[in-house]
Amino acid sequence: MSNPSRTASAVQQPESIHGVVGGGRSPRGGWSAVVSVALMSFVLVLSEFLPIGLLPVISSSLRVSIGTVGLVVVVPGLMAAVTAPLVTMASGRLDRRRVLIVLALFIAASNALAAMAPNMAVMATARVLLGVGVGGFWAMGAGVAARLVPARAVHRATSLITAGISAGTVVSLPLGALVGHLAGWRTAFVVAAGAALLALATLAVRLPALPPTGAIRLAALTSALRSPAARIALLATVLIFFGHFAAYTYVTPYLEDRAHFGSSAVTAVLLAYGLAGLAGNFAAGAVIGRRLRSVYVVSAVLVAAAAALLNAAAGAAPAVVALVVVWGAAFGAVPLALQTWILRATPEAPESGMALLVSACQIALAAGSFIGGIVVDGYGTWAGFAVGSTLALLSAATQIRPRLPLG
Repeated sequence: MSNPSRTASAVQQPESIHGVVGGGRSPRGGWSAVVSVALMSFVLVLSEFLPIGLLPVISSSLRVSIGTVGLVVVVPGLMAAVTAPLVTMASGRLDRRRVLIVLALFIAASNALAAMAPNMAVMATARVLLGVGVGGFWAMGAGVAARLVPARAVHRATSLITAGISAGTVVSLPLGALVGHLAGWRTAFVVAAGAALLALATLAVRLPALPPTGAIRLAALTSALRSPAARIALLATVLIFFGHFAAYTYVTPYLEDRAHFGSSAVTAVLLAYGLAGLAGNFAAGAVIGRRLRSVYVVSAVLVAAAAALLNAAAGAAPAVVALVVVWGAAFGAVPLALQTWILRATPEAPESGMALLVSACQIALAAGSFIGGIVVDGYGTWAGFAVGSTLALLSAATQIRPRLPLG
């Protein structure tokens, strides 16, 4: 990483990374294929985060505590962390299109099973299936933009795919809250299953064959860790995701119990959060090629500030709404920034870098939700927000004394 122009070109010239579009040939698939991957990204995030808006009613229905029902977020995170590198290695020389379609089937099946779950054990099983699909799809799907569009459009295509993540955030919490209120939490999972099947059909129709560029072995994963930039990126990832989900997982109980918002108000605030995240993603995509470090540091600091100030703002509804919107916009830029960071850090092994990033994200997500549940059960949502704020600041601090040219 001693030459910033070389690392930047590794991201901006994906033909050299993937080795499939070289020799002057145009990428296959184009924008319709990118949209199909973005749609599936939307569905997998919707599926993973849908229960966050339903935690109180699922807790009551399955007769477990709020902290225990937080496992519906923890379990898929842990599974995704394990399966991201395993699926990447096990897929070997399989066509990536076929692998992505199979993983999409896991996501649809998990939602259907969750809708029928009579107890926490069955619900946990459903979420295990989801974790397998999420881990593998994120590790492979997030990086395919470089194989679908010309090099000059890769940043925009990647931003569109990560916008699916933000859009899933837009829909998951308010959809869960709204459908859960009108028709019950099981219906929300039925809706998610239907969305997964629709996305699966679109993926099958629009995504072209994606031959592998070579088998990924354990040595390739460990070699990616030799890059100092990759190690710092993974450390920053763990800190921001742990902190964010220690707090964000329990934002609905905060809005209901501390801010005293009704169900309709909660739905509206969560929708505003998600829309702000979508805007943050696209805003970051416009400048991230030139200002990666600035985008990341500002985003992490704003997440920390919003989470901390919400503790003091619980009695002032306008301030609560404003802070939740700031939080959403700031975190909306984080996935794109981290993905760009890891691809610059591992230009010779992008799939390995992405697998490591997904594992780091999901381990931190699961640990943050789990530890956050313990903290919230023991001390209240204010403590979960304090933990989240502190860790987000530490993540920003990884760039206080930059030695690596991230842009």
